[in-house]
Amino acid sequence: MPKKIKRIVDPKIIKDLRDLVITNAEKFGDQPLYHYKENKEVVTFSHNQQLEQMNALGTAFAKLGLMGKHIAVIGETHPNYMTTYFATVNGGGVIVPLDRELELEQIANFCNVAEVEAVVYTKGMNGKLIPLADKMPGVRYFIPIHGELETAESEKLIKFSEMLNIGREELANGNRAFLDHEIDMEKMCAILFTSGTTGTSKGVMLSQKNLTTATNSACQTMQVDHRNTMVTVLPIHHTYECTCEQLALPNCGSQVYINEGLKNTMKSINYFKPNTLVLVPLYVETMYKRLWAEIDKKGMTKKVKFAMKLSNALLKVGIDLRDKLFAQVKAGFGGNLRSIICGGAPLAPKLVQDFETFGITIIEGYGITECSPLVAVNDPNNVVLHSVGFPVFGCEVKIDKENPEDETGEILAKGDNVMLGYYKNPEATAEVFTEDGYFRTGDIGFIDKKGAVHITGRKKNVIILSNGKNVFPEEVEEHMADCDTISEIVVLGRENTNKEVVVTAIVYPNYDVVGEDTPADKVLEAVKAQIFEVNRKLPSFKQVREVEIRTTEFEKNTSKKIKRFLIK
Repeated sequence: MPKKIKRIVDPKIIKDLRDLVITNAEKFGDQPLYHYKENKEVVTFSHNQQLEQMNALGTAFAKLGLMGKHIAVIGETHPNYMTTYFATVNGGGVIVPLDRELELEQIANFCNVAEVEAVVYTKGMNGKLIPLADKMPGVRYFIPIHGELETAESEKLIKFSEMLNIGREELANGNRAFLDHEIDMEKMCAILFTSGTTGTSKGVMLSQKNLTTATNSACQTMQVDHRNTMVTVLPIHHTYECTCEQLALPNCGSQVYINEGLKNTMKSINYFKPNTLVLVPLYVETMYKRLWAEIDKKGMTKKVKFAMKLSNALLKVGIDLRDKLFAQVKAGFGGNLRSIICGGAPLAPKLVQDFETFGITIIEGYGITECSPLVAVNDPNNVVLHSVGFPVFGCEVKIDKENPEDETGEILAKGDNVMLGYYKNPEATAEVFTEDGYFRTGDIGFIDKKGAVHITGRKKNVIILSNGKNVFPEEVEEHMADCDTISEIVVLGRENTNKEVVVTAIVYPNYDVVGEDTPADKVLEAVKAQIFEVNRKLPSFKQVREVEIRTTEFEKNTSKKIKRFLIK
């Protein structure tokens, strides 16, 4: 069991997102909120700076006729990304966070659909957006946070620093339009596009009530306070990252180090030495495999496994020596890591158990963009393996079964965290709400006797076999997580030579285990051997019948989820 976590101060309950920024400044003042690199030097950005710049930018929006309008923000994580977020939503406007890895044509399309009038962007988007101006006729201003390329000229271009100066001058002259704006908690304040294909992405409409509820729920659930230090890894436009790490953690006084790209992740972790990380399963799985590969490389596998058994036995009698026994293991993650908040996809229980043995508690949760996103989270002091935890404060969860005898059904959610609907899409909105106001998540699962929520798969991914049996691929993939010959796996239904739909595994092998120069037939043989061994533990209809090997990784979105719709 994890150590009992005690907070020094219980998290404050905020009334809206302006209250979050104001009270953070009052409580934490000049304490660092962000640490990040600027011109190769690590600098800090405080809570007071966030408040001052929010007020300045919000007032500049008022001066330029942008207050209350739709404003897109796009790029890598940066303090002024969130300044833009707060200045927009707290002035009655609508923030539209966009994925920086979208095709440029799609960015223009989303800006048009969302009726965006200004785009704020970071360095990575310099030189890319202004050439699209003709395709985004509704955009009146392009606002680069880091300045633009010298070759970029446009009457619509205005630097972020200039915006702040405009706002400061207006504030000095008594302009209180932004400061005195009364927030409507029920009004749409954000449009977040779902990660569907180009034609299926929908604009999720969230209100201040939605986001404030989710922020408060995250603060109450995650057991963090001002002692927590983080390194950002996930894309900031994603609602999981934005709500849990950019809204909730600052509200608790936690400090965040902004990572400079995926390739620098471990370098950032070893530099900042965080005690908490917010991740998706792919990162946890990668960390786990690298950890054991390093242990094996040093010839310490037997020694570490013995220490794990010893540690678990001592924990049962109240003796915790994990910091001493596994100091070398944790040193690979900076040395201070104690908890990982993980969501977005199922995580193998063995990983949760092994990390716990090393003294790192994994707190699994479940969310969906339409719920701002939090629906359920495990209690750090009462982790229920195989589950995503208990419904968060203010959110009701129930299971909609087609037949009362069914073990599972669709997960439904209701509460102040649930979206207003899909932007300009009343038909799609009507389809996902029940008559009594519950949101249909599209996920299948059940609630156990303890009240913990378990997810077995996505409704749209279900494999219907030729014998009529239903198989959820995510469940089978989870069982295969212990196969060290597998780096990535997607399970789907395919017809065999007899025209029967069978459970098929598409595998990208772990070449660190099978060997880079191993012949393809031998790789397939090694992967099959492990998969068929796992098959013995599964009901016959869930067993993998066919295995295919691919030589490249699966294509993923920026949240590191495999794009299943591309796999045929």
